[in-house]
Amino acid sequence: MTDLTSTTGTRPVVARFCPSPTGNPHVGMARTALFSWAFARHHGGKFVFRIEDTDTSRDNEESYHLLVEVMKWLGLDWDEGPEVGGPHGPYRQSERMDIYADVAQRLLDAGFAYKAYDTAEELEQRRNAARAAGKPSGYDGLHRDLTPDQQAAYEAEGREPVIRFKMPERTYTFTDLVRGEITFDSANVQDYVLVRANGQPLYTLTNPTDDAMMGITHVLRGEDLLSSTPRQIALYEAFAEIGVGGGFTPEFGHLPFVMGEGNRKLSKRDPESNLIDYKPKGFLPEGLLNYMALLGWSIAEDRDVFSLEEMVEAFEIGRVNPNPARFDIKKAEAINGSHVRLLTDEQLRERLTPYFQEAGLIDETPTVSQMGTLAAATPLVHERITLLTEAVDMLRFLFVSDDEFVVDAADAAKNLDASGLEVVRAARDALDAIPGAAEWTTGTIEGALRTTLVDGMGLKPRLAFGPVRVAVTGSRISPPLFESLELLGHRKTIARLDAALG
Repeated sequence: MTDLTSTTGTRPVVARFCPSPTGNPHVGMARTALFSWAFARHHGGKFVFRIEDTDTSRDNEESYHLLVEVMKWLGLDWDEGPEVGGPHGPYRQSERMDIYADVAQRLLDAGFAYKAYDTAEELEQRRNAARAAGKPSGYDGLHRDLTPDQQAAYEAEGREPVIRFKMPERTYTFTDLVRGEITFDSANVQDYVLVRANGQPLYTLTNPTDDAMMGITHVLRGEDLLSSTPRQIALYEAFAEIGVGGGFTPEFGHLPFVMGEGNRKLSKRDPESNLIDYKPKGFLPEGLLNYMALLGWSIAEDRDVFSLEEMVEAFEIGRVNPNPARFDIKKAEAINGSHVRLLTDEQLRERLTPYFQEAGLIDETPTVSQMGTLAAATPLVHERITLLTEAVDMLRFLFVSDDEFVVDAADAAKNLDASGLEVVRAARDALDAIPGAAEWTTGTIEGALRTTLVDGMGLKPRLAFGPVRVAVTGSRISPPLFESLELLGHRKTIARLDAALG
């Protein structure tokens, strides 16, 4: 592993992923998890997974379980977090509320934070006036230095205060791991709220508190959070003074946006953003991760396909492109197809089995016959599919009964017209003449059909075999025809040809 030279010195790397369980996990979230995980693994450090679920109006238990399920499916294992535990638990913020209340009080006691009693209407009036005067419209610090008597007067009115952090009046410069040196002027970083008037801690307090207490050394997150970085740096400096955490400030790296159609940021509402859909669509986790890695990073200029292990070995955060990356579902599918072809036939069969079970083509406890058919058929589609679900569609004809077998109407209209049925009739007679099961082989089947349809009827292969393919498999898209007929067997093949003729 590579040694990391940073402001944290020789301190072991600890990176984290801390999503909120609101709705379905999305691609941008998973890309952040992947880069943070790869960064930690590359440097031989720890990866912490925690859940930021203090927003009771939006967070829900179903989303929490989906997050855990997706992380497991992707194979992004964590060293500390839900279901794993660790020395800094609990790892759900909803179970850490006492910790945040204590830290907020310590900030108040040490003079790093203060209670502000402004009403929403007062704040809006002052912000509008600041805008009209061409000044920054953030909080103006009016309640920074209230006397005890002034506080008591506000409380006598029934006002409930928020807790604001007192930003030092200085310029903040830091080196972003992705974007290089960045400076924020103090005029653009005003005092901000840590705790709402109802006592609920905000992200501005909970996130840095957890990072400090869990020893997080490197924070990789979306570029939409870049503007909050000076606030967090100032808060870490306060933490060092009051003894919260290890007394150091983590390094930050802000990852580029993932863009969707129309050159706009990929939204949770965009269908390709929903991470939950990729498994039922037939993506391999390693294929999806490979593509997500390309959203801002590359292993080499002339190489797009690589394993997770290769990514870990090569990953350097400084090589992440700060410019937005565009999500392309077609390229994602192509990358996935490359990973399908990297599997052995046996590995692919194992990956396919749950999809055939889900489709009702294989029993929950598969029979020997079902698994034998799938094992024999897998090599026929191995080079032809990009998604695992495509194999289900292509091989369905081998597993359904004659009563359940259906021919695609559009394909039938194009291939089973009068001339097509003439081809089917000739094929049926040629195949029925093959003597016995022992002779029912790919070579014999091909010979019989070529002799009858190509040589005898003078047809081009496409016109000769297309009608037979549709009649027997139900679709013009199928595995190689002759091998498919051998697997289907003599009886079923003749029955389906007869049904087409009937």
